[in-house]
Formats: sequence, structure tokens, C-alpha cells
Amino acid sequence: MSDFLAQYLFTIIYVSLFVNLGLTLYGLFYKPNYIKKLIMLSILGDTANVFAIFVGYRAWPNPSTPSIPPIILDYSFENTSYLPGFVSRAVDPLPQALVLTAVVIGLAVAVFLIFLGDTLYKHYHTLDMREIKRLRG
Repeated sequence: MSDFLAQYLFTIIYVSLFVNLGLTLYGLFYKPNYIKKLIMLSILGDTANVFAIFVGYRAWPNPSTPSIPPIILDYSFENTSYLPGFVSRAVDPLPQALVLTAVVIGLAVAVFLIFLGDTLYKHYHTLDMREIKRLRG
């Protein structure tokens, strides 16, 4: 029963990620307001980051088996019997490093786009992209 529940919850999480991806792409392409586009772009980046974290996820142990942290206590090169257990419990650090980098880059891009929106408003006195396109000619 526990495996079914865990699989069901992860299926719901994955489906909600793809629904969130679809809604943010819809808002990004079909909403004319610049602020809404900026919010949708931020949500899209967060959705991609959550998906990248789920790629590096390792399954948790069953309720009958206790959780064992992935720590190597024996560093002898002759005894490598600990490696399969360590690899099965360790989380992949690459998606975590990529998400950390993406958060920093996303913050810099968001600040730049906010500055661009301020400049657009000062120049055109609107943030409606249809109106800006009409005023531009």
C-alpha cells in the first residue's frame, strides 16, 4: 500500500509540473501585459528548477527499513563492498548545482527585465505589448 501511495503522489507531482509548465507557457505567449509575462517567466524558471531536482531524486526507504545516511566510514581501498549501498542512497549533486546556478542567473535576468519594464513604461506610458507594438509602428 505504501509503494502505491508513493507512486501515486509522485505521479500527481509530475502531472502538476507539466500542467504548470503549460499554463506558464500560455501566459507567456498569450497575455499582453509585460508584468504578467515577467511573472510567468519567473514561475517557468521555478518549475524547471523543481523538475531538475526531481531528476536527481533517489527513492526513500520503505517504512520497514530505517533510513541510512550515505556516509562512508571505511576508506580502505581493498574493501569496496560499501559502494553499491552508498550509490543507491546518495543523491546526484549535479542537478542541485545546476539549480543553484539557475536561481542566481534567474535573479539577474529578473532584475534586468524589471529595469527593461521600467524603461518601457517611461518611454511608452504603457506595459501592454499590443499597444507598444502599435505605437512603435
